[in-house]
Amino acid sequence: MTRWAILLAILPLAACVTTPKAQGPADVSGCGDGKAADLIGKRWTEALRAPTQKRTGARDLRVIAPGDAVTMDYRPDRLNIETDAEGRVVRLKCG
Repeated sequence: MTRWAILLAILPLAACVTTPKAQGPADVSGCGDGKAADLIGKRWTEALRAPTQKRTGARDLRVIAPGDAVTMDYRPDRLNIETDAEGRVVRLKCG
């Protein structure tokens, strides 16, 4: 009898459980890093800034060369463009 009572007490709680929402596209970060993946391996020039910002929708772009000092603040709407010593883009990430 007690098992049925417990089951009947717990059963209504199952209705309170929410199902997780389906995941959207991979590039929902706010900086559009996935939209600029074709820049990897290309030499960065400032002429690429405006078209990259327009294409990605990032509010700001930050180009980071080896040895550059950068702040540690996280801004999801900022696209960080990391380059190697020759100025080629090696990594794109939000922040």
